[in-house]
Amino acid sequence: MRSRSTLGTVAVLTGALAAAGLAFAPTAGAVSPGSATATYDCGTWGSGTANLTATQSGTAATITLTSAITTPVGVGADTISSTLTMAKAGGGTRVFTGKKNPALAAGQSVKIGPLSGTVASGDSLNSYFAGVALKMVIFGVTVNCDAVTSQSPGPFIFS
Repeated sequence: MRSRSTLGTVAVLTGALAAAGLAFAPTAGAVSPGSATATYDCGTWGSGTANLTATQSGTAATITLTSAITTPVGVGADTISSTLTMAKAGGGTRVFTGKKNPALAAGQSVKIGPLSGTVASGDSLNSYFAGVALKMVIFGVTVNCDAVTSQSPGPFIFS
């Protein structure tokens, strides 16, 4: 009898410890704000406002960009190789890359992402800096876009 009681006690304690562990487990990170706008100049491709949406799960983060800039030619799904470089407050950069886009007809707004990158807790990132913020390679042609305004309402801050 005594061993059954001990096993039952151990099972109850193990379940309680597991539940407590879940209650105190670290949560996935959150980025704030979740979306922002900035203006980009893409040379002959034009200029305009882009909406950036960020997500975070731990140190993994993604950014999706939808722009007022339109593509002069139709492009197939997942054919635009993109690199988004963001300035980190205090110095340095973080880079988000990917080859993700929906099929786009000529004259349609460019949408890329999610672009993947790695962040650290406390990173404050803005695509506005001295350099090419967004580089897209389409059919072997490189399109460089400079951010000409800071993000509004502010930089992405990762937790």
